[in-house]
Amino acid sequence: MTDSALLAHITKQPQGKTGLKHLFKELRIKGDERAAIETALDRLAARGDLVELSNGHYVATSRSREFVAGRMSVHRDGYGFLIPDRPVPGVSGDFYIGRDNTLGAMNGDRVIGRITSLGPQGRSEAEVVRILRRAHPTVVGQFRIHRKGLFVAPHDERLTEWIEIPEDMAIPDAAAAGQAQVDRIGPAPIEIANVSELDGMIVNVEILEYGDRKGPPVGRVIEVLGSPDDFGIDVEIIIRKHHLPNRFPADVIEQAQSIPMTITASDLNDRRDFRSLPIVTIDGETARDFDDAVLVDKLPNGHYALQVHIADVSHYVTPGSAIDQEARLRGTSVYFPDRAVPMLPFELSTNICSLVPQADRLVLSALIEFDRLGEPLHFEFCRGVIRSAERMTYTNVHLLLEGDAAQRERYAPMVERFELMRELAETLQHKRDKRGSIDFDLPEPLIEFDETGAMTGIARSSRNIAHRIIEEFMLAANEAVAAHLEQTGRAAIYRIHEMPDPKRLMEFEEVAAQFGYSLGIGAIPVSRHRYKERGSSHDGGRAVHKEVVIPKEIKLSSRAYQKLVAKIEGKPEERILSYLMLRSLKQARYSEENVGHFALAATHYTHFTSPIRRYPDLIVHRLLTGSIDGRVYSNESELKSIADECSLTERRAADAERELVEWKKAKFMEGRVGEEFDGLIISAARYGLFVELAELFVEGLVPIDTLPGDHYAYHENVRKIIGQRTRREFSIGDRVRVMLERADPLERKLQFSIVEAVRGKRKR
Repeated sequence: MTDSALLAHITKQPQGKTGLKHLFKELRIKGDERAAIETALDRLAARGDLVELSNGHYVATSRSREFVAGRMSVHRDGYGFLIPDRPVPGVSGDFYIGRDNTLGAMNGDRVIGRITSLGPQGRSEAEVVRILRRAHPTVVGQFRIHRKGLFVAPHDERLTEWIEIPEDMAIPDAAAAGQAQVDRIGPAPIEIANVSELDGMIVNVEILEYGDRKGPPVGRVIEVLGSPDDFGIDVEIIIRKHHLPNRFPADVIEQAQSIPMTITASDLNDRRDFRSLPIVTIDGETARDFDDAVLVDKLPNGHYALQVHIADVSHYVTPGSAIDQEARLRGTSVYFPDRAVPMLPFELSTNICSLVPQADRLVLSALIEFDRLGEPLHFEFCRGVIRSAERMTYTNVHLLLEGDAAQRERYAPMVERFELMRELAETLQHKRDKRGSIDFDLPEPLIEFDETGAMTGIARSSRNIAHRIIEEFMLAANEAVAAHLEQTGRAAIYRIHEMPDPKRLMEFEEVAAQFGYSLGIGAIPVSRHRYKERGSSHDGGRAVHKEVVIPKEIKLSSRAYQKLVAKIEGKPEERILSYLMLRSLKQARYSEENVGHFALAATHYTHFTSPIRRYPDLIVHRLLTGSIDGRVYSNESELKSIADECSLTERRAADAERELVEWKKAKFMEGRVGEEFDGLIISAARYGLFVELAELFVEGLVPIDTLPGDHYAYHENVRKIIGQRTRREFSIGDRVRVMLERADPLERKLQFSIVEAVRGKRKR
């Protein structure tokens, strides 16, 4: 019996609970089969799907009203929240865990919690009873020589306990130092002769004993990264803090180096030859791997023929191989401002799989015919071979389409092709707009460096027509592949985006109403609940009474978001409301179940176009080639696990990328303490105002106790900070003049003070 079948059987029992003897009897398990069942039960318990009770019974956590499995999110003050793996009936959100009830669980650990109370509208508490999987086998931090011994203070503020280091484990041995040398992306690790040299250094520590109420965690130093101010130390810390695999094992490198770097005759068997066509890649100037190439034709009937050719990584990376296992572990490439941690070895990612110009490359091709309105009429998928005619950049294509004479002359034979691409892209975008697809066209920060790699500034990245062309073509190919896989009726991986969370939605409505906007959901039946909300460290953790309006049900289409995005376009409040709208939406994720994509207003969507940098795309390639060959994908039972893993590794990469950018921004601002800036209040809270600078794409906090001329208090009902005597107000959308008081790169925090309020608040 498979694990999933066994779990399903137990879940169907009354209250999802059964005893071992009853299970054997009901399933007619005898003799040697019993050991296999007991082993399967242990696996399910280790995963958190079952809890073994003291009386020998097993209960399915998905049915239990007593236990819940999930991930710990720990606050720096020691308390935390258990984020359930799946929704718990009658509970809205997470479970609060008091600091004395964490059982030593660290931030990110997977745990089993016992539910201790269910509050109004799901305000619930639990205590950790078992730690299923530790999130931090290693911890990066600063070495401290203390009067009570040697310790490492974790860089992650949510890891609240210092790690004790026995003196004989403070200096890495030669083997560990050599390993660290291989692991590093930046400069070589520092060699240490005695413990006193370690004080203040950044080190990586292996946890030997996890802490509990009786004592702190214990570890040994496995790597000395350098001083906090060393060039490039920030990237090294982020890689280790987020546990990003950054060293390819020897067998992976050996396998990659054994792959021929040229196309052989046998590689071309059963492939369509596209090498004579003017197919091009369009990427950023600094891109190193090219996994998509495109071509558009106009058919005699006036329809469009789009060709999207994607690097055939699945030809080189076979299921279960060393490269495949490492790619699954990484899940995705991670892109930092000045370097990357790739999912695949160099030999594949920037060589034989990369669609470089004037070189034969194997591809998996999506051929789609659209009518004049952008509706797909027919799609076909095949293995192919291309020879990219040109490596185009977004900038050059944009200039060409804007009429730049030099670019149009340089690419004269291709001008009509690019104009046709623009025509089709605009048609596809118009079709998406009509169905309600949301387009948050928000600028992203672009870190600028000089020739030595030193950061020189922060700019807003531009997004032009060339970006939109590739975006529309990739969206179209992804939708076509998803539709095809769904039509086959076979198991697949989809990229899904679920309906917004009602509570977040109503919180957004409260803010939007202050600007005179709404998503148009005011008529939804609601119920009001008053509860005590635990405060943060900024307010001493006191209880705060808050009335929350939560919908009983929600019926909302993406068109409501789309209409509001159009209304606020170009308005002073656009940045704020767009950001808050994004926060009201759930995160997209991978799933073996297709529930559609809310933001794209798509009934089916997947990721197919980036197999060099995303593992789920590689899986989709295998599923697609299986349908092309008329065979069933051999690993269908693993799709749920793969989807869940890829969702987690994607989030890990995004967190690491975001944190490093914030760190670099804070480091850059460190040299500008004392300067004044124009800013915009983007959030108000009990402890102060968050202000985003007008020019630098940087934000920071103005503490409430530093506001001038009065004593101020936060008024939750209007989301404003108001002076008790002067009644002066600070609220979201106000423009202010601020001075930078302090910059803390390690904590990625900036502190400002108000210089003066600037006239010209948002228009209502």
